[in-house]
Amino acid sequence: QVQLVESGGDSVQAGGSLRLSCAASRVTVSSTCMGWFRQAPGKEREGVAWFSGVGGIGYADSVKGRVTISKDNDKNTLYLQMNSLKPEDTAMYYCAAKTRNYCGGGLYAQDYAYWGQGTQVTVSS
Repeated sequence: QVQLVESGGDSVQAGGSLRLSCAASRVTVSSTCMGWFRQAPGKEREGVAWFSGVGGIGYADSVKGRVTISKDNDKNTLYLQMNSLKPEDTAMYYCAAKTRNYCGGGLYAQDYAYWGQGTQVTVSS
């Protein structure tokens, strides 16, 4: 069974940085569309970034320029480097995987088949 395990969430001050990790098993991150999502209390889950299995990358406008998504194929792990964090970045962050290599609308949650349990990011002003 596919497992996605997130880690790296923490409480930081505005302007700080965090790197989130998503360790995957029974899915190959190098050849699968993978994404990062977040959900703040009382808000809908929103797409943050995606990385396709054919090399494409995309970001939400709200994080563009502050966030970098990457993969370590040897470790079968997906990362999200977040810099210049803002209080509005506070949310539970989730890793997700599709069942195909291309993303085609990578910021939309409904097309992802597998989800991790999430890691909490809290940014204080």
